[in-house]
Amino acid sequence: MHTKLVTQAQHEQLLKNGEEPRRSRGRGEMIDFRPVVKLFTPDAQATWLLSELYPDDSDVAFGLCDLGIGFPELGDVPISELEALRGPLNLPVERDGLRPPAARRTRSARSPRARSATSRPSSKPQRASERRLRQP
Repeated sequence: MHTKLVTQAQHEQLLKNGEEPRRSRGRGEMIDFRPVVKLFTPDAQATWLLSELYPDDSDVAFGLCDLGIGFPELGDVPISELEALRGPLNLPVERDGLRPPAARRTRSARSPRARSATSRPSSKPQRASERRLRQP
C-alpha cells in the first residue's frame, strides 16, 4: 500500500515493525520502536508519529497521536482516515520530510504520558479521538 502520506519504504518498515511484537510476545520483551513517519496538520497542531502497521490490516497504523490539545496518547489510526482529514483551514495532513523520524526519540520518550505504555497491547486499543479535526 503506497499512499501520498506513507512512501513504499516507510510502509515496508512499518509492516516489519508491526510483525515484531508477535515474534517477541513469547519472550516477554517490551519493544519501543522509533517512529518511521511523522504526519501533521499544518493548520491544526496535530501530529502522528507512526511506528507500526498491523500485518492483518495494513491500513491501521500504531503510534503516538497528539491532536494538539495537551493529551498525546498511544493508539491506532487508519491511514485512510488521515488522508481524508482536513484542518480548520481545509489543509490536508502532510508527511514531514525534513529529517528522518528515526533520528528522533522513541515515542515513549517524547510523551511523558506514554511512558507507562511503551509497547502495543495485544488487542487493538481504541482509536485516538479526532475532536479538533473535521472531515470534508
